[in-house]
Amino acid sequence: MNFIETITDKINIDLDLPMRIKKGYLDVGESLVMYPLPGGQKVREYMDGAKDISLNYEIAMKSQDPELLGGSLWQISDFIENLSNLESDEFVFNSIQITNKPYITEAGDQNWLVFLLDFEAKITTD
Repeated sequence: MNFIETITDKINIDLDLPMRIKKGYLDVGESLVMYPLPGGQKVREYMDGAKDISLNYEIAMKSQDPELLGGSLWQISDFIENLSNLESDEFVFNSIQITNKPYITEAGDQNWLVFLLDFEAKITTD
């Protein structure tokens, strides 16, 4: 299943962000990433073997520029909230919702800040 690759590609194509979002975890410097969170689960299984699945993801951005962080994650949040279709040969997109709006989680050494955004996607797989 390629959900994370499909949605990161869609974000990178449709939004004009200061950096590309990628799958993975934060780098030592400025970065914008998406990764899965625990708690995803099978919601329903059908007779033909298809499954409705709920998946939890987090988008994290690290920068020394708080305006860049806030602006970027709010832009992504608005995009996700309005996302009604996501094309893939491997799953059927059902819905998506923000579970935590952008928020700051870390203000580290040398003025590095980390903002997070959490969402849940519901898809059907074969």
